[in-house]
Amino acid sequence: MEKNQGQVCSTGQENYQVKFPIGVKLAIIIGFIVLVSLGLVTFLNSHFIGQDVQITAENSNLSVNSRSAITVEDKLNVIRSNVFQLLDLLNVVSGGRSSVLARQAESFFFERNQDIAAIYILSESSVSKQKSTDIRILNNSFFISNEIDAGAMDLFLQASEEAVRRSCNGETVALNASPYFETPAMALLFPYSGNGRNQTCIITFSIETISDILGTDSINQTFIINDSDELLCHPETKRVLRGESLKNDALVMEMRRNNQNNDDSRQILYEVTDSSGKKSRYYGAYKKLAFGDIVILTTVPFDTILEGVITTRKNNIYLTCIVFFLSVMFILFFARFGISRHLRRLTEAADEIKNGNFETPVISMLNTKRRDEIGVLNQSTKDEREFLNLFAKFTNKGVARAIARKEIDFEPHLKDVTIFFSDIRGFTAISDGFKNRFANDSPREIISFLNDYMSRMVNCITLSHGNVDKFEGDAIMAVWGLLRDDSLDFEKLDDSAPHKIEQKKNHEAHVKQDALNAITGTIAMRYALMKYNKDAALFTKEHENEPLAKYKPQIKIGCGLNTGRATCGIMGSDDKMEYTAIGDAVNFASRTESSNKPCGTDILITEDTYNLLKNDYIRCSENNFTISEENLQNEIIVEKIPVEFEVKGKGVQHFYGVVNMPGFDIERFFQQGDPAFKADEVCRKAVGAQGPKTLNELRLMLGIPIPEFEKVNLNEEENKIQVKQ
Repeated sequence: MEKNQGQVCSTGQENYQVKFPIGVKLAIIIGFIVLVSLGLVTFLNSHFIGQDVQITAENSNLSVNSRSAITVEDKLNVIRSNVFQLLDLLNVVSGGRSSVLARQAESFFFERNQDIAAIYILSESSVSKQKSTDIRILNNSFFISNEIDAGAMDLFLQASEEAVRRSCNGETVALNASPYFETPAMALLFPYSGNGRNQTCIITFSIETISDILGTDSINQTFIINDSDELLCHPETKRVLRGESLKNDALVMEMRRNNQNNDDSRQILYEVTDSSGKKSRYYGAYKKLAFGDIVILTTVPFDTILEGVITTRKNNIYLTCIVFFLSVMFILFFARFGISRHLRRLTEAADEIKNGNFETPVISMLNTKRRDEIGVLNQSTKDEREFLNLFAKFTNKGVARAIARKEIDFEPHLKDVTIFFSDIRGFTAISDGFKNRFANDSPREIISFLNDYMSRMVNCITLSHGNVDKFEGDAIMAVWGLLRDDSLDFEKLDDSAPHKIEQKKNHEAHVKQDALNAITGTIAMRYALMKYNKDAALFTKEHENEPLAKYKPQIKIGCGLNTGRATCGIMGSDDKMEYTAIGDAVNFASRTESSNKPCGTDILITEDTYNLLKNDYIRCSENNFTISEENLQNEIIVEKIPVEFEVKGKGVQHFYGVVNMPGFDIERFFQQGDPAFKADEVCRKAVGAQGPKTLNELRLMLGIPIPEFEKVNLNEEENKIQVKQ
């Protein structure tokens, strides 16, 4: 951006140089006022708010800790109370624990307390040797649902022998059972003196509920330790699972020192030094529960408390600088930013149109609300975009884009392409049905139905990189490779030419990819058609009670694909032209489509297309019925139609019915055009992993009768249309 050192004004024959324009002076004065005022406000605001935030955060951290401690203590008391009620009930039930009533009581208890894994009543020596006075109640549903081996309880008890002894002698002990259960779990050991014996009641339970109580607040972090400073519960579950100890944690050590003064609840500011030597300060609050020497601790980073204040201070400083800069520069550069920027956008829009990007958001961003010349130009550019989009719909988006980019070769030339034809079965009867019901309104209803059907099919063609060539009534013709810039000049080279092999290899790879894309798009049509039929049935049911009820028919289609050499180019007259493909390969594709009915298929490919793809994507004898891992997602299942027919210049041929592409991902395919697309679960059976495995299974799914192939003559099928005299 240029900087003007001064402005030259001309009056008559004299020139005056303005050294200090008024705009510059005003910009400097206003900028200085803004800078001083915003700077002072930022400093005072940060100072006072910082103090308030610090006090609020301290109180909040202490409050969170107190609430968590009370809630956790209530939860543990409820667990203890419920378990002891169960034990009291079992003690008074006649017949002992083996009685039906006792078993029903246990079952009812575990239904109400699904997070409790086990209840053991043990004596001091019961860990190493089970005694008749022991009570061992397991919640089998807990172990099964969490995929835990019941032997984990025995391993846990063996490791907790000392804790069992302490509890039998009158202590309440809390232990971390997570490393043995491989899921967050805690054990509470309460002294138990039933039947005159000094025993312990071991309650083992999941801590998921307690974890939910503590929460996973990104600022305040609450966790639980026992009398040995072992983690019982923590937002970072993996620390609990590995049985981590916090003996060396700064907050825990400070708490233990304060415990010597019988200080059971307090908040402190402490400092932590990490492995790199960086020091961080934290507020830490702790509260000891009434039993088991269980401690609830809550921490919050000191820097996090003031993070909002610091961020606000930085933002205010940035804002001050921005406002100062804008105040200084606005007057000087108004013309540049008020005019040049919009002209640059117009230039970008023109370049996008030139590149064939008619849907570019750059054009949508043009401001048409301006009431000046730029606003008129912006509106004209948008109008041009609308015209070009309409033009692309009447021709072909790919062709229109190629014309705009001047990439299209207007001279007819040969190309190896894959041609597609499709046709609706029984369309004449469908059309007559509309005429009988809607009379003069039938054209509108037929077009509405066809537009719905064809938009779904065209979407599949477009997403698989094909080009719609034309619509002929209910039929669709599409070509893959039509716009590919792939010359056949290499065929004229001598076999000794160094680049011939490489060019031939690249050409064959392109043709093979086009054929694969064509089959992929056609397979997608099978899903799209099944979804259409489902939607059509719902549409028809919604309108069934209306006069002249609207409906959409259930339809079947046939699709034919052939790969071969065709003449491609602009064809027509000066008044009407189209970019298309013609030739024997195109005619053969049309014949392939019409052969679906006698073959009892919905998708047929020719032997040429089959031979092109079989080594890489079709399990056959040529590849020992194996496909490389990289090609598995594009595997094609086909079945040979057991009928021979004669092809001019090619001899005896076979068609191949396309059964499925088991690796076809419906959602990934359609999300190319609609990121929010979700596959219909009912229609998933059309293609992909849930699709048919054989041609007969496909016929059953689509309602196609299995043909009597011994009566089918495809050479006669080609000549069925005759002129009636």
